Amino acid sequence: MTDGVPAAGGRRVWAVGALCRAVADALETRFNPVAVRGEITGFSRAASGHCYFALKDPQGQVRCAMFRRSASLLDFAPRDGELVEVTGRLGVYEARGDLQLVVEGMRRAGQGALFEQFLRLKAKLEAEGLFDGARKRDLPLLPRGIGIVTSLGAAALHDVVTCLRRRAPHIPVVLAPAAVQGSGAPAELVSALRSLYRAAEAGQLDVILLVRGGGSIEDLWAFNDEQVARTIVASPVPLVSGVGHETDFTIADFCADLRAPTPTAAAELAAQPQETWLAALGMMQERLHEAALRRIDRASQRLDQAAAHLGRPSARTAQQHLRIERQAQRLRFAVAARLQRANDQLLAAGERVRASAAARIERSGRQCERLELRLKLLDPRLVLQRGYALLTDATSGHMITSVTQAHAGQALRAALADGEVDLQVRAPAAQNRP
Repeated sequence: MTDGVPAAGGRRVWAVGALCRAVADALETRFNPVAVRGEITGFSRAASGHCYFALKDPQGQVRCAMFRRSASLLDFAPRDGELVEVTGRLGVYEARGDLQLVVEGMRRAGQGALFEQFLRLKAKLEAEGLFDGARKRDLPLLPRGIGIVTSLGAAALHDVVTCLRRRAPHIPVVLAPAAVQGSGAPAELVSALRSLYRAAEAGQLDVILLVRGGGSIEDLWAFNDEQVARTIVASPVPLVSGVGHETDFTIADFCADLRAPTPTAAAELAAQPQETWLAALGMMQERLHEAALRRIDRASQRLDQAAAHLGRPSARTAQQHLRIERQAQRLRFAVAARLQRANDQLLAAGERVRASAAARIERSGRQCERLELRLKLLDPRLVLQRGYALLTDATSGHMITSVTQAHAGQALRAALADGEVDLQVRAPAAQNRP
């Protein structure tokens, strides 16, 4: 008997938990304490203060956990792509049977391979003048149209469309969809940007937004591509980069005419609120009307002064005074008529502007409704409402898409249409079961 399990055929038969403990003891004896050098990837900090990430190099990677006490002693903020040296203890996370390095200390060891690539490309393009502030343009105050490059399934698209619909529903929006992550993303971004450039050269667009939500350095790597950078610089109209969160920087941010900290901020920079322009138009109309009235008052005052200088008129003077009065009256009528025509023209122009804005708002509204419908059709919650569930590893948060990713005793989390359920795997089902 071994740990309650009888021997079979003379071989020792291990219970799973006992095997995990034995492996952990072997690691403790053979390796610990251990120092490891590698590049950080998938770094996340839980609400508890614990940090989870992996260390990798070209030959492999190991999962790591750094608990709150050790994380509080760090003198820098770790991020994806950094090369670090850590000290800690190797062990086995028995719930999953995974090898895990519990990190007790960490220090920087270099920039990391991806970050070094980023710095080399940044230095190259900067030397060529692609980041020069002199070539960057101001955004138009009243754009005729706004182009957007992002993924159809990105939350950034919903944020940008919602912001533009609230602030400037009268401005047409043209979407050029493209992948924003993965090996094929740079080519799709270049193609999408060039399609909007053709629309801009045809006078349909005055500004372009290149947007994406946050992520790791690997997730944002498409925006550090040299061809994407050179395509951004070739834009015929001002281009705003709203990639990632406020602390994320990519090559696209340095090449764009303006960098926004978030996708929503990019939309706010591109379009001034409609109410601001309507208020300005009303103020100009009021000032013009007041200026016309002041001009009439000054003309009347000059006539009164001329009459006072004449004193008691003779018959001839009275006739002259009568002629002057008649001329003054005709002048009043002429000035009043011209002012009335100017006011009528101003009102007509205002009506035309309002009518044009209303028509553009209606067109933009229909476009937004179509975009919202497409977004709703892509909403994963609709799939969940049909009885499906989204499985993720409860500890790492990685999505479970295959039975080969499940292990006995593994803690899972199932996202349903109305909430989440914590589960535990008893035993993975056989693949291709009829």
